[in-house]
Amino acid sequence: GHILVRTAVSLISPGTERMLVEFGRAGMLGKARSQPEKVRQLVAKARTDGVRPALDAVASRLEEPLPLGYSNVGRVLEVGARVTGFAPGQRVLTNGPHAGVVCVPATLAAMVPDGVDDESASFGVLGAIALNGVRLLEPTLGETFAVIGLGVLGLLSVQLLRAHGCRVLAVDVDAARCELARTLGADAVCVAGQADPVRAAREVTAERGPDGVAITASAKGNAIVRQAAQMCRKRGRIVLVGVVGLELERADFYEKELSFRVACSYGPGRYDPAYEAEGHDYPLGFVRWTAARNFEAVLHAMAAGRLDVKQLVSRRIAVADAQHAYESIVADRTALGVVLTYEAAKDDEPVAAAARVVRVAPASRAPGVLSGEPKRGARPVVGVIGTGQFGRLVLLPAIQAAGARIAVVASAGGVSSLHAARRFGAEEATTDVERVLESPEIDTVFVATRHDSHATLAARALEAGKHVFVEKPLAIDQAGLEHVLSAHRRAADRLLMVGFNRRFAPCAVEAKRLLAGRAEPISIAMLVNAGELPASHWTRDPSVGGGRIVGEACHFVDLALFLVGQPIVSARASEQGADGATTNLTFADGSLATIAYWTNGPRSYPKERVEIFSEGRALVIENWRRLRGWDWPGVRRAWMPRQDKGHRAEVAAFLAAVERGEAAPIAAEDVEAVMRTTLTLARRDAGRAFSASGERPVERRVAATS
Repeated sequence: GHILVRTAVSLISPGTERMLVEFGRAGMLGKARSQPEKVRQLVAKARTDGVRPALDAVASRLEEPLPLGYSNVGRVLEVGARVTGFAPGQRVLTNGPHAGVVCVPATLAAMVPDGVDDESASFGVLGAIALNGVRLLEPTLGETFAVIGLGVLGLLSVQLLRAHGCRVLAVDVDAARCELARTLGADAVCVAGQADPVRAAREVTAERGPDGVAITASAKGNAIVRQAAQMCRKRGRIVLVGVVGLELERADFYEKELSFRVACSYGPGRYDPAYEAEGHDYPLGFVRWTAARNFEAVLHAMAAGRLDVKQLVSRRIAVADAQHAYESIVADRTALGVVLTYEAAKDDEPVAAAARVVRVAPASRAPGVLSGEPKRGARPVVGVIGTGQFGRLVLLPAIQAAGARIAVVASAGGVSSLHAARRFGAEEATTDVERVLESPEIDTVFVATRHDSHATLAARALEAGKHVFVEKPLAIDQAGLEHVLSAHRRAADRLLMVGFNRRFAPCAVEAKRLLAGRAEPISIAMLVNAGELPASHWTRDPSVGGGRIVGEACHFVDLALFLVGQPIVSARASEQGADGATTNLTFADGSLATIAYWTNGPRSYPKERVEIFSEGRALVIENWRRLRGWDWPGVRRAWMPRQDKGHRAEVAAFLAAVERGEAAPIAAEDVEAVMRTTLTLARRDAGRAFSASGERPVERRVAATS
């Protein structure tokens, strides 16, 4: 669904990118003031999880680099599966960031006509943003519109409205931009001094008011929206393309029956995962103007001479001097388009494999670490696949703390892998997973990608002779589970570990110790306040995340198995909402566990609670910060300084087992039992306890393996 493109030029959007740079340079207080909703989320997380975890999460998020840029022109190098209409060598406009080579969805790309040069074409994405706003205004021949804000978007909007046969009043505080708008055919008014834009609009329209207003400005206050409302004629249209305050005055809109709309980026399809990530285009008969079709329309307008962007170029700077380019747009707020140029490449030059790898630090081989077959007692040499939020926040810090040598980190996004490599002392960053799987030096692989790739990557790593730690779940379906288990049976001397971290949490370890020597079955009640996720979230997609029962509730099936220490003989689930369930597990010794995995609770309520009843006594784990006991000798109420779900202990135990040549900290039989049980539960077969393949009852399989 994607194409690989070698960049020729890319365009810096001064408004958006200046805002991002200034936000990045702001201190913590400045960031907090600009995002009050995020501050409220921080306070809520601190109340439930503790201050330190909340601050750590914020610090990690704020230091995460954001790829800048979204208007890129180059030549296609490679075409992915299920892509039609593109071929290597074609010139294309995409929404790729500033980079020498970009991988972009084919649904966010368009071929550049022969009559349009690369530099002009680089304005195509910004042109599509302006065009989407113009389409929402629904202009007709002879109407009059005002455009407030004459940056690149505003000046493009002026030309597009003129191309529709409309009269345009251009408004800005910069006299030079107003003069440029006049050369493009607009009436213009500079409001830097005492000029009144509302009065100017009335004069231009013979007191009737414009038919509509496009707001392409960036401002913090609400004055611009109010001015737009006062300008408009009765039943006029206002479309917001820029960023302004939105505390609307009801009277301004009520008396004139005005309509107000907010334009979303390039047009229909933007931010829709099915359109962008999965390549599902909208049918032309039902959605005439998608994001990509808006790209095409803008490029054809350039080819026909109806859209002139040459006058919008303020600077041309080589990408090697990009730092200067950004300093210039921050220092000079009058700058319009800043074009970044890239070194030309031969048409037949392939993307070298070495270009996919960045050497971050020199290799630091410890004594005993050899290329090839790992030796017992040697410090593990680790390759990490996946540098998403969990990988950066949890796994990589744990690997680093355990003292392992991180040789390579790999991710689909070059920026995230490079940042992670620099932060955690890895030697190389790459976008090529083969670099990890084929390296003879790497003996241990951590898989932290999306769930649908876990089984395949784990199996491939095992087949390559690596020890494997794969974040839960091990697989999202029966076929994937059988595939990876088969690979592990063929590589029985390699460790296979799944990230069921709750059993390593200090509270769980202590509860397990206290339960030792019990003479009767126990009862466990787990409440998981999982929280609601949007229907579009990838974890809820059965083909990608496997659904939340398989993807997340497996944690608690494993925790129950750990605490009871007996085989699971039956599992039943009842559905609750779209992705929640109440699960009942029965164990061989008669113990029971109920897992209430619910998604309809408030975020302000603690996320997890475990209650254990045994022989007239009770233990309660409260959100992995406190273990309390009732009528349990020697158990006091104890607070932990911070929430600890066992992640670091889990990784340390696994790496220690690799180094010492010991068995995996979680037995392979337990991993298999948990995954077979969870896959059964995900089928919602209440009252039945059959494996996902339907071959035999879960109780038989689990009892045999446990």
